[in-house]
Amino acid sequence: FEFGQDIAGLDRNAKQELAALRNEVQILRSDLERAQSVADISESLLTTEKAAQERLTHMIRQLEADNRALRNDLGFFENLIPSSGSEALSIRSMQVEQLSEGQIKWQALLIQPSKTAPEFKGVIEIELGGLLEGQPWSMDHSDAPQRVSIQRYLRVEGVVDVPPYVVVQTVTARILQGSVVKAVHTVKL
Repeated sequence: FEFGQDIAGLDRNAKQELAALRNEVQILRSDLERAQSVADISESLLTTEKAAQERLTHMIRQLEADNRALRNDLGFFENLIPSSGSEALSIRSMQVEQLSEGQIKWQALLIQPSKTAPEFKGVIEIELGGLLEGQPWSMDHSDAPQRVSIQRYLRVEGVVDVPPYVVVQTVTARILQGSVVKAVHTVKL
């Protein structure tokens, strides 16, 4: 049988070809694995890049919305500043809110009407007035004034602790430069 194969020429280079084909299959498999690895990495990078781009787009939209809101606020505040009239610093508005039984939160908008006014540096003092067990009561926070520096406008805020059993009826804000009172504003609750 082997003699017949040799005469027919069936086995001449079959072993060498089989070894060469196996080697070529091994090389092709290795190339395929490398190409698949590169494709997987590329797909992963594209997914990551797309997610980052979506996050950045969302952040840009949020920043644009914040920018519009700030521009609207700026326009609102600039409209609050009178174009003529008094050049003095003023407390344009003040809001007071009772946070809890023993705390009052306040916010004040301080305005210098003149666009050319020098920077104002001073302090704001808060005074509370009301009743303690039916008797008149007041509390002055002049021992802990809050420093303020105003070019055109400034929003200041704070929280004041109130003793128990006090019914706060008024909150007064005073702006002082040294010992000189520059502005006063009182809110009745």
